[in-house]
Amino acid sequence: MARDIVYFDLETRRTANDVGGWGNKHKMGISIAVTYSTKLGEYRIFQEDETSDLIHQLTRADLVVGFNHVSFDYEVLMGHTIFDFREQVCDLDLLVDLEKKLGHRLKLEAVAAASLGTGKTADGLEAIRWWQQGKLAEIAEYCAFDVKVTKCVHEYGAKNGFVKYHDRNGREQQVAVEWSVD
Repeated sequence: MARDIVYFDLETRRTANDVGGWGNKHKMGISIAVTYSTKLGEYRIFQEDETSDLIHQLTRADLVVGFNHVSFDYEVLMGHTIFDFREQVCDLDLLVDLEKKLGHRLKLEAVAAASLGTGKTADGLEAIRWWQQGKLAEIAEYCAFDVKVTKCVHEYGAKNGFVKYHDRNGREQQVAVEWSVD
């Protein structure tokens, strides 16, 4: 039976400044969350009132893959559940893995642009502006694209044993990764 890898990202309703700092991620709210399940072969879009369905999918996945989802997205979700994802879900946070290897954080954009030749379509602050303007379709499209980029970066690393990235000086570098899920 095939493993169910669920790629995951969410966007918030509020910034860290709006909720009194980064220690209050659980107060940021969810505008849109998106998953891609390898078992279902489809993207799913969740609004805040569907958080229980999102949590259900994440907790039943064989592996949850994201980019900074352990310290950000899970913390935002903690505002909607008593469930502690970090202890109950098998996950691979690409940012955490890369930071351990490189000693510093990278943006998804830096990895995607170098490895895939494509980058992100917007940023989280733009998604919050869209939320304030009631533009849910734009948020869903942006978030789904981030999930797709994360999935493609993961697959690239799993297939090649490395990912490329642009360093702080814009030079292309590469780093070995062990992301194979076989």
